Amino acid sequence: MRAMQFADSMLPVGAFSFSNGLETAVAEGFITDARSLGEFVEVSVRQAARCDGIALLHAHRGARAGDLDRVVAADHAVWERKINEEARTMTSRMGRKLAELTTRVVPDSTLIQCWLERLTSGQTPGTFPVGLAVVFAELGSPETDAFGVHQYGVASTLLGAALRIARVDHVQTQEILFAVNGTAEKDYDAICGLGIDDMTSFVPMMDIFASIHVRSHIRMFMN
Repeated sequence: MRAMQFADSMLPVGAFSFSNGLETAVAEGFITDARSLGEFVEVSVRQAARCDGIALLHAHRGARAGDLDRVVAADHAVWERKINEEARTMTSRMGRKLAELTTRVVPDSTLIQCWLERLTSGQTPGTFPVGLAVVFAELGSPETDAFGVHQYGVASTLLGAALRIARVDHVQTQEILFAVNGTAEKDYDAICGLGIDDMTSFVPMMDIFASIHVRSHIRMFMN
């Protein structure tokens, strides 16, 4: 139930403000229907697994072992691989909101409080996937749950944005979400044994979309 809570779109971390590049992809004509949207979401989720997902697993393992320095190392690894400013804004803003929220929801957690203190003091960027890993470690939930919730969040954020700006309906987005959810186990198996140095964020089109978006005069989302 708690895993479901942190996967819920109502979680107030600001995900609704971002589109993960979708807004530009729609504006530039790369996404025109449910098929092209599904392909975009599939690529985005796979890329998230091979970058943020790896860091999430290492952060979760570090948090479970009480090694906050390992968590911080994973956090910096995520930050350093966010090439464009909007992606950095998204992950750090959502990460901070998650940390602040969790100190209210789990007020007796020394781990989460220490994480928030490192974040607010500027010792670490406080990225969202690493923050999620810390929360799930504190809750005693396995890394597979943390990974699944993270991947679900990437897909649901994109699809929620799509309902506002693309020519798709709720049924079509649910079909896409169901299909993408089915890839989580395979994606986990592909990365669970990889190290921080194996993280990769090489998706050139995403960075091109970001460079276009940051100069857009009219936009609904922050990225």
